[in-house]
Amino acid sequence: MAMDNIDISGTRDDATATETTTTTETTTVADMTAATDTTAAEEATATVQAAVRLYAVAPGVRLNVRSGPGTQYGVVRTLPEGASVSIRCQRPGTTVSGPYGTTNIWDNIAGGQFVSDAYVYTGADGYVAPRCS
Repeated sequence: MAMDNIDISGTRDDATATETTTTTETTTVADMTAATDTTAAEEATATVQAAVRLYAVAPGVRLNVRSGPGTQYGVVRTLPEGASVSIRCQRPGTTVSGPYGTTNIWDNIAGGQFVSDAYVYTGADGYVAPRCS
């Protein structure tokens, strides 16, 4: 809000009056919708980022990542020692024995990439993620 002093004619020299200018800001429904959509998208992104959990691969292990849930599938890459993985989903496959027990659970860590849950510390003996469809 801007305020200016103005002279009032016919009064003593030291008399002034105050003129007030009011500025109105208009917000349209479209502006409000865009702001709401942006906020909702930011909150959804934060929720997804917060939901990503990393699980440690057994210490001292260079873990083979396979193209499917079993030892009969080809190795697509090898994780280095000290790696952690995020588990997208899990599914049954070949039974494997490892540092964290014997299991047939395989963890999907990326599209077409699986590791045996026997080598991933999840803190549980069963499924910790949804089953892969």
